[in-house]
Amino acid sequence: MATYTRLETAERAGVDPDYLDRLVELGIIAPSEPDAFSPGDIRRVLMTRSVDESGISLDGLAAAIRDGSISMAFLDAPAYERFAALAPETFLQVADRTGIPLELLSCIRESIGMASPSPDDRLREDEMAVVPFLELQFAEGFSPAAIDRLIRVYGDSTRRITEEEGAWWQAEVVDRALGAGQGSEDLGWAAMANRTTPLAEQSVLALYHAQQARAWTANLITTFEDVLAKAGLHSRLDRPPAVCFLDITGYTRLTQERGDAAAADLAAAVARMVRRSSIDHGGKPIKWLGDGVMFYFREPASGVASALEMLDGLAAAGLPPAHVGLHAGPVIFQEGDYFGATVNVSARIADYARPGEVLVSREVAGASNGAGIVFDEIGPVELKGVSGSVDLLRARRA
Repeated sequence: MATYTRLETAERAGVDPDYLDRLVELGIIAPSEPDAFSPGDIRRVLMTRSVDESGISLDGLAAAIRDGSISMAFLDAPAYERFAALAPETFLQVADRTGIPLELLSCIRESIGMASPSPDDRLREDEMAVVPFLELQFAEGFSPAAIDRLIRVYGDSTRRITEEEGAWWQAEVVDRALGAGQGSEDLGWAAMANRTTPLAEQSVLALYHAQQARAWTANLITTFEDVLAKAGLHSRLDRPPAVCFLDITGYTRLTQERGDAAAADLAAAVARMVRRSSIDHGGKPIKWLGDGVMFYFREPASGVASALEMLDGLAAAGLPPAHVGLHAGPVIFQEGDYFGATVNVSARIADYARPGEVLVSREVAGASNGAGIVFDEIGPVELKGVSGSVDLLRARRA
């Protein structure tokens, strides 16, 4: 096992050497040999500094360690190696070395939910692992705004995962163990952490890869469609099908206010109602998306009629309002799902719609003449992620 000197340990933990000396004197850090600190000792310094900054007395922590009430030996476990030490370089030094603008480099720390770093702050080792990805994108001429957006989405998505994981660990490991009368000496429950962590990481990576395959497939199919259309090898349908997205308004807020169980009950109620309506109008639900549903309709007019009926039904049942978007065009079917530009535009129209609105593209309105539906002009709209403007109309019953 690698060992570090007193000065190296203080530097990697980001503390003054005198602070490290105090932790040793208190018995919070106990190196196996003088001036030979382990990686676990560095993690104990990091943890102790966090405890100290939270207002917990170091003298009290030391007393609890001495009488055996608390042990931080669990920080030697492999599962806790993600407690990253500081890297040697500052943000300014990395910016100078790689050419990445300082403000773009700062998005790594900001994406984790931490305060924006100063130029002289050192990166952590886990943050340093993200730098090559930014460096590659910047060297290839990617838009800084796109780079920043992706890293922040990575950070926000993994934050949601880890927050839920933290609540799961507290309820299913810590609270159960303490409730069963187990001691609190091993506050990290290292044995369980070592068992669950590799499997959790494997699961997250597998799900990420599955989601990547779906997203990449959609991108490729859209590209194929565009290339073939430009070459005159892809015929546009005279009466193309419609894709419909229905999203529940305020679903995320409901989840936060009432909990996942209430949100799941709402989702189930909405799913039952909209499924009946879509099938009655010759459509079919394709997938539930957490806060909404994607539908396929062979006839665009039927899709609009169904969407209006769905919104009326939700209101009559006292459920939260929804907003709907429909677009018509070629779609590609694969493994029970639909892909292509039509799907993407439909989802963006739904995002643009307000609660209680059914918004459609010009293509849907044109294919719905004589269906007893009135379309009010909204005009050309720039939709996120869609090149060019899209003519939108608001649908209502005649």
